[in-house]
Amino acid sequence: MYADLSCSSGRSTERPVLIGIYGGTFDPLHYGHLRVAEELIDTICFDQFFFVPAGEPRLRDSPGASKHHRVRMVSLSIQNNTRFSMDDRETKRSGVSTTVSTLQEYHQEYDGKAVLCFVIGADAFVKIHCWHHWRELFQLCHLIIVERPGCIRVSDSTQLPQKILSECASRWTTDPRDLVRHFSGMIYTADTTLLDISATQIRSLVKTGKSIRYLLPDITLDYIKTHNLYSGKNEFR
Repeated sequence: MYADLSCSSGRSTERPVLIGIYGGTFDPLHYGHLRVAEELIDTICFDQFFFVPAGEPRLRDSPGASKHHRVRMVSLSIQNNTRFSMDDRETKRSGVSTTVSTLQEYHQEYDGKAVLCFVIGADAFVKIHCWHHWRELFQLCHLIIVERPGCIRVSDSTQLPQKILSECASRWTTDPRDLVRHFSGMIYTADTTLLDISATQIRSLVKTGKSIRYLLPDITLDYIKTHNLYSGKNEFR
C-alpha cells in the first residue's frame, strides 16, 4: 500500500506521481472552473494539474469559440498560477476528441507509472455511458466528480442510468487517499465550493450586451472583447 496522501510534507517517494486532468470545452474558462481546480489540488495534492480544452466534442454542439481562442483563454486565465498547466493536445487532433485517447497518451508519456485522475462535472458523468469506450476509462484513470449548482447530485442513485449504477457500484469512495492506494477505477465526489457560474450564462450575457465582469478573470474578459467572441460578430480565428 502506498503512503498516505499528504500535502504538508511534500510528495512521498513511496507513492506514484498524481496527475490531475480537467477536460472540457472551456467556452470560456471561468471562476467556477478555476476555484474547483484550486481546491482539488489542496485536497488531493496533485503533482501536476492540466487543463485540457476539447477539440471537437462528440456529444454536444460545436463550441462558440474556435479551438485557437479557447486555448488562448485558458492559457491567459491560468498564467499566474504555477500549480496549473495547459495541455492543448486535443485541439491539435483532427476529428472528434475522445477522453480515452487522451488518457492512453498520458500513460505512454509517463511510462505507465503515473496515477491519472480525470475531473468531470456531475452533468457530464450522468451521460458517461454514452462516451466512446466508456468502460475503458476505469482501467485508465480515477474519476473525480465535481457537483454543479442546479444539477442532479450523483449521490442520488435514483437519477443515474442503470448502466452507470451497475458499472460503478463498487467504485465509489469518500476518502481521497484511495486515489493513491489504487492505480485506477475509483470514483471520488469532491466537496468543492459551488460557484453558480456557467459558460452558457457568460455567452448569453455577451450576446445581449451585458456585463460578464467578476465571472471570469479580467484578462479573459478583455480577450473576449478584443476578438468579439460570443457577440455574433465576425471574429478572427
